[in-house]
This record gives sequence, C-alpha cells and structure tokens, in this order.
Amino acid sequence: MRENGAQDDRDAFEGGLGAAMKQAGEGFSVAGRPLVDGGVARGRRRAVLRRGAVVTGSVAALAVIGVGGTYVTGDIGVSQDGGNGAAVGAQATDKAGRTEEPSDPYTGQQVIRTLEELLPPGKFSKQTGRGTTGEGDRKDVHAPYASVVYDDGHGKAAVSVSLDRQHPDRKLPEGELSCPDKNLNAFESCSATTLEDGSRLVLFKGWEYPDRRVETKRWYADLLTPEGYRISVTEWNAPAEKDAPVSRPAPPLSSARLKALVRAEEWHPIIASLPEPAQPPLEQPAPQGQNGDVILDKLIKQLPGRLAVKASGGQETEYAYVVVDDGKGESFVQINVQPGRSDVEGELFGPDAKVLPDGTKVTTSQGPGEKGGDGVQMWTVDTLRPDGFRVVISAFNAANQNEPSTRETPALTLPELKKIATNKTWRP
Repeated sequence: MRENGAQDDRDAFEGGLGAAMKQAGEGFSVAGRPLVDGGVARGRRRAVLRRGAVVTGSVAALAVIGVGGTYVTGDIGVSQDGGNGAAVGAQATDKAGRTEEPSDPYTGQQVIRTLEELLPPGKFSKQTGRGTTGEGDRKDVHAPYASVVYDDGHGKAAVSVSLDRQHPDRKLPEGELSCPDKNLNAFESCSATTLEDGSRLVLFKGWEYPDRRVETKRWYADLLTPEGYRISVTEWNAPAEKDAPVSRPAPPLSSARLKALVRAEEWHPIIASLPEPAQPPLEQPAPQGQNGDVILDKLIKQLPGRLAVKASGGQETEYAYVVVDDGKGESFVQINVQPGRSDVEGELFGPDAKVLPDGTKVTTSQGPGEKGGDGVQMWTVDTLRPDGFRVVISAFNAANQNEPSTRETPALTLPELKKIATNKTWRP
C-alpha cells in the first residue's frame, strides 16, 4: 500500500542537498573518494584543514555527491551523505559544461515512483524528489533524486537514490568509486569491483557515524556505467539519516538487492534525458600541493627509530598518515603539508605562538581526539612559515580516531612532533 504525498520540490532540494554534500564527502568514498580526515586540531583549527583533507569518498562532488570529487552516500531528501550512502547523489560532475536542454524530462514524482516500483512490496511515506529539469525555484539543477521512508513490515527505513550523468571520457579522481581507508573510516564491509559490462560498482556497509556514537547503519551501492550513468542508492536502519531512533537491526536491502537496484534499466531513460555532459579537456589540470606519496615517504624517514610502521596511507596531495607501534600499542599519526596558507595566520597563530629564528610560527595543543573515540587524545604541532607554507602534524593514543584508545599517550612526544613539523625537508 503506497501513501503518496511527495513534499514540494524546493523542500526536497534543501533537504537533499545537505545530504548529498555529506555523502560526497565520505568518499566518494564510498561513496566517492574516501574523505581523508586531515583535521588537525580542534574547533576552527580543524576547519582550516579543508584543503588538506579530501571527502571520500572518496569522494566528492555534488552530483545531487563525494569520500571528494566523490560522492559518497547520504540521504538526499531525507538526508544524504552517508557518503555513497543514501543518496549517493551528487557527483562531482561539471554541470557548467551542459548547455543542451534535456529531452523527455522526468518529474520528481516520476523518479519517486520509479524507486517505489523497484523496491520490494511495502508501505511508503515522506516521499521527496526532483526531476531532470529542476523544479520550483531551481530549474537550472540537473540532479534527479528520490527519497522515501520504506516499511517492509520489519520497521521503517530511509531509502534514497540519486542519479547523474558524466562524460564517458571523464577521468575519475583518485579514490573515487573505491572503498575508504579503514584507518580513516570504520565500516563493516566494502567491495569495489568492475563488472562484466565495464561498470564500476561499490557496495558499502557501515555506520552513519564512524565512531558509532549511535547505531544508525548506512549501507549503499554506487554504480558508474561505461556510458557515464551514475546511480547511487543509500539506505539506513532508521526513518532518517540523522536524529531518528534506530527502527530495525539493519537496513532492509541486502547487498545483492542494492546491486540489483542500482543496475535496474529503469534508471537509464531518466539519466539519458539529462543534458549531454561537455567533453572533458584532453589534459587534466595537475593536482595542487605536494604529492601524498612524497609526503608519506618524508614522514616515515623522520620517525624515531623505536617506532615500527604498521600501516600507512593518505590522499593524492597534501596529506599522509602512519600507524606506528613502539611496543606499547598502536598510535595514529597524520600530517598536512599546505602551501599558501597565510590566510589562517590570524586565526590559528595568535600572540601566544612561538616564533623561531627563521620567522616560523609554532603552536601546540593537547586534547580529545576529533572523532569521539573513547579516551582518544590528540597532540598537535602546527607551524606556519613566513611565506604561508604550513605543516601541521598530530599524533593519537589510538590506532585510529574512531575506536577507543589503545595506550595512555601518543607514541610521539610534542618535541618530536615539533622536530618533524619544522624540518626543512618539507619544502618541495
């Protein structure tokens, strides 16, 4: 039995956009490229690391989304990001390059109806959606999506889909349509495969919050076909992405059903009606900032000899991490290397900052970790050269920020962190 009553498209857009952006951040991680968690300090100090951390999710973009040119999942309408979660919707597609008007446009109601017809029998409520031409006050938006609350008799669950179209020759950003780094984003399971028809598929099972502050689960499927059709479906075990009590042990659709849903041919006519994306440039612009692999190599070479590297990773530019162990437990260490950050000087380097003979400003902090893991402590040294070249490094008393602490203090001391951050080797 279906309870029709989609809300107006403007409300849907506002709700879905936030969700999509969130998702995009997680990855395209999964949903997009996994958003690297480069935040280093607290409060505003974290915010200024936006350039150093990706979002998988990798990924993201705003296709409706991102884990960062990636559009991870989330709930679009109900609320998306999850990263490639619920509304794996908005991708990082260049909408500005689309000039043709879509043919045979689809309304938001038609997108909602398609989602409902493809789901197993059940009751539907709180439907929101947007069609292929944009509706209401946003006729310039080409990012169709649908979001519903679905009840199969075992509890209500938010389910959303986002659709987009990109040029077949567009090169995916690093990390997009791949699984997130488990040291940065905890999850139950994830697979990223290339199907027999050449499509790229990510199937993800995780939580709305990696630190599991609540038991809201977010599962999603993210598909990109050789034609450039992007379909993302996200589901939760609650009637909303956030701020709603868990209503069932797990989301309603298994990985097999999610796979079948994103591969359904019914989505193709809707996406095909979107304006044809512009041809991508023959040469993609080179990423700005130092290469992440180079940063990682420099970091490892400067670690004290007592530390054994157990894991490592990072992102394409500006960020890297290691998990080290001195025999007393694993410790997560992350670093951002960012040129041109004079804009944060007044915000992060106040009158109490120490000034070295070469003019480098240095601040230190010790406090709780950013992700909320039980007992996690974060020690940070932040440095800014006179020309705006910034190096900020943090160490934790845990193998990652999402899980409880594994040792009393981080494996590196503040003086050791300062020595690394101020080393001249960071200059390109």
